[in-house]
Amino acid sequence: MPDQDVRLQHLKVWLDEQLTILFTAQGWGAVPPATLTAASSDASFRRYFRWEGEGRSFVVMDAPPPQENCKPFVDIAELLAKSGINVPIIYAEDLERGFLLLNDLGNKTYLDVIDGENADDLFKDALQALLAFQQLPMDAPLPSYDVALLRRELELFPEWYVGRELGITFDPKQLALWQRVSDLLIDSALAQPKVLVHRDYMPRNLMLSEPNPGVLDFQDAVYGPVTYDVTCLFKDAFLSWPDARVRGWLEDYWLQAGKSGIPVQPDFEDFLRASDLMGVQRHLKVIGIFARICHRDGKPRYLGDVPRFFAYIEAVLARRPELAELGELLVSLRQLVGAPV
Repeated sequence: MPDQDVRLQHLKVWLDEQLTILFTAQGWGAVPPATLTAASSDASFRRYFRWEGEGRSFVVMDAPPPQENCKPFVDIAELLAKSGINVPIIYAEDLERGFLLLNDLGNKTYLDVIDGENADDLFKDALQALLAFQQLPMDAPLPSYDVALLRRELELFPEWYVGRELGITFDPKQLALWQRVSDLLIDSALAQPKVLVHRDYMPRNLMLSEPNPGVLDFQDAVYGPVTYDVTCLFKDAFLSWPDARVRGWLEDYWLQAGKSGIPVQPDFEDFLRASDLMGVQRHLKVIGIFARICHRDGKPRYLGDVPRFFAYIEAVLARRPELAELGELLVSLRQLVGAPV
């Protein structure tokens, strides 16, 4: 895109200036010849580049205003670093233009390397990092997962998936079902104990790093339900695990959280129910977001993972009769479109 090409030129000029300052301050001598390559992009407007030269590497974030705001990333990185979490070190920042120069946490995410053999060890490390930041005092000026935010997230499903992807508007009966289901999910989330919530704590945002893991994409952190991040970790957008294995990992987390003073539900079955309902809220939100990314931003590939989220929802519906009305709503949508929903 032409606008991005112009931004990239500005980014390169800024990067050269900042690296000269950094190399001088560290006593590393002159900035060597180097390559700048695309490191990754995500579902937002952010892009990442990797600078590599003579054995050193850095990551540069390009987060174009007004679509993106780097300040939360900077503030929350500082907050998480206090608890020993391996988050990027910020060497230079230009918040007005949306440029950050970061240390390089590696080029392999959990998603790149995780499999049935190494999952226990990788998730053990991920849970240690999660437990560390859930023990942070809740005194930073972060928003809370309140009624308005939870409802705004849920409404992405009827607006973007049902409305734009399926081309359906809820009739009065469907709308009533949706409102009751939404209220149930919101009430369950609000009834949970609160901790710091990453909001996207999943293998794609965890780097294989030393110490392990490196944690990324935390700029949307809020204070909210204790089950949110651990549910997100095991019910991921891009890979799925057998229910029995997930239950075992959730129990490991629940036991460790209780010993660490994190306010999880005292009864494991209550914790599992809260996790299930929290997961359904997130799954519906993500289905809506993936439809929005397709129809608003022209990135249809994320829709390919929508069936995974419906499978998560169906598994919960089978064991949570209180969500029967959501099942009824999804059946009615399937009948209208004549295809899986």
